[in-house]
Amino acid sequence: MEKNNTGSDFLHVGNRLLEWYRNNARDLPFRQTKDPYKIWICEIVFQQTRINQGLNHYNNFIKRFPDVKTLAEAEENEVLLYWKGLGYYSRAINIHKASQQIMNDYQGVFPAQYEEILKLKGVGKYTAAAVSSICFGGRMPAVDGNFYRVLSRFFADDFDISNSRAFTYFSELAALVMPENVGDFNQAMMDIGSEICKPKNPLCGECPINEDCIAFSLQKISDYPVKTKKVKAEDLALTYYFVHRNEQFLIRQRGDDFIWKKLFEFPSSISAEMEAFITNSKTITHKLTHKNLIIEIFNVNVTSEALWNDFIAENQYEITDIQGSHEKSFPKPLENYIQNSLKD
Repeated sequence: MEKNNTGSDFLHVGNRLLEWYRNNARDLPFRQTKDPYKIWICEIVFQQTRINQGLNHYNNFIKRFPDVKTLAEAEENEVLLYWKGLGYYSRAINIHKASQQIMNDYQGVFPAQYEEILKLKGVGKYTAAAVSSICFGGRMPAVDGNFYRVLSRFFADDFDISNSRAFTYFSELAALVMPENVGDFNQAMMDIGSEICKPKNPLCGECPINEDCIAFSLQKISDYPVKTKKVKAEDLALTYYFVHRNEQFLIRQRGDDFIWKKLFEFPSSISAEMEAFITNSKTITHKLTHKNLIIEIFNVNVTSEALWNDFIAENQYEITDIQGSHEKSFPKPLENYIQNSLKD
């Protein structure tokens, strides 16, 4: 599609979106504030989580860490604990590090400029644009999947959204319809994309800009957005040993590399002597974004106190129990295993 240079032909579309937003905006707690800290946290929380699934997590997180200083001074494990249930735990690690950046590099004051926000750990172009526009009047469209979908349908534009230039390309498209109030415009686009211009079964009859939508007029909504086929997720096999004695079991914390950063896990190997105490095994499948995990967990019920003590002495494992595990953050399949295993 050949883009208009001035955008004047489309500004009424942006204004119509603002009018729709004023009357239909979702009533969400983070929309009652311009506090950049809270807007930043909400944007990170809802990157990979639906609003209805993540709202309680957001509220609990903000209640415990109400400002940058509180978050920066917290222990990383506690931050991970309050992120429990949201997944993609690297986001929690990043916001913790970013809060320390703000304290150290910006004297505890959240940066106002898009370019400075972008320097924060774990913050991408979308989040920086959202925070700068909503909180500081910045004029950057917060281009995400909602923008790709709404704009590609509105303009019947077949630019591949998986292309590395997609953010820049659709930012230019957004500028054609972007009104003066960019913060509300960005939130309007989020709501339109989430509530009306859905990936499947969009509610085109309720859309405030349907009369100008080219894909709608051509009855080709399902053709957009265009995206090349995803790379097939790789299979990854993992082996764990649930080593327990009475109601206690052994865990350790993962490092910064690979999947499940800084979460707790079971031992991944045992001695030949310990193998005699394996009572059964269970295979669990679990999907990550780019990995299909096949997890085999061996149940090791150690009845020998001497062997239990020797194994702990030789390895850097932590002893915990069901109650103690509630204070730790585990990958979801391991958390589920803990809840079920000791009930048997």
